[in-house]
Amino acid sequence: MDNKLRVEVCYALPEEQTLLELMVDKDVTVEEVIHQSGVMELHPEIDLSKNKVGIFSKLTTLDATLHDGDRIEIYRPLLIDPKEVRKQRALKAKQDAEKNKEKK
Repeated sequence: MDNKLRVEVCYALPEEQTLLELMVDKDVTVEEVIHQSGVMELHPEIDLSKNKVGIFSKLTTLDATLHDGDRIEIYRPLLIDPKEVRKQRALKAKQDAEKNKEKK
């Protein structure tokens, strides 16, 4: 087993999470493990030319090599820019504050 690594592949949707554990060869790449895991068959919407990938929340490349115990994460594209969400929330809070002032 010295030439094998235990790794996980994770893909999360709002309503479900897929977490697959595999034993792979030591010299395998992130992309090869993703294909070996079968996650792309379970989730055909995954497009490795568009979806970013990481290892334990740190972005990585598809040709990166792995260490024993690594968790490969496949990230979904953001539907809304987090900065825009914060701006919208701040604007709503400001509007709500102004309405409350008018009521007093």
